[in-house]
Amino acid sequence: MRVRVTLACSECKQRNYNSMKNKQKTPDKIELQKYCRFCKKHTLHKETK
Repeated sequence: MRVRVTLACSECKQRNYNSMKNKQKTPDKIELQKYCRFCKKHTLHKETK
């Protein structure tokens, strides 16, 4: 049961990435270190709706 999730930058709130996750194994929201092209640095990206 994999679903598509959108990742948003925690600093500038831009939605930069789409990803897939298994909802049964990770029911909570995911947080990943990704590169934000708007901030021009690596920032924490959180799952949004």
